[in-house]
Amino acid sequence: MEKSLSRNEELKDRWENLVIILSNKFSDGKPLDVEDILYLVGLQELGQIHRKMKKDDNVNLIHIGICSVLEPYGYYRFDYYDEGGWPHFELLEPLPYLKPGEQTILMKDALVTYFLKRELIQ
Repeated sequence: MEKSLSRNEELKDRWENLVIILSNKFSDGKPLDVEDILYLVGLQELGQIHRKMKKDDNVNLIHIGICSVLEPYGYYRFDYYDEGGWPHFELLEPLPYLKPGEQTILMKDALVTYFLKRELIQ
């Protein structure tokens, strides 16, 4: 029990650090939420940062973010880039049923892991 408590504290600290870093860089300090950060991951993975996005593109960018951060967990695998340069992923394993709070924890953990690998946070 103590180990999971310290793991939860570590995740909480890393998440708060990540939010501060990204909020200062992309939203003038206004705190970003999980969806905002997934959008940024999707934009990063798309690699077309200066492209003008349509409304539908925003939903697709969040989807790319979700697939990208959950790929190391075995839920998705990168499949191919389409003619527009958009990455596509294959669903390998359906996501388990999670309560909303559990979904948030999974996404925060996946986002922290994503940015740890890219050495934005420690």
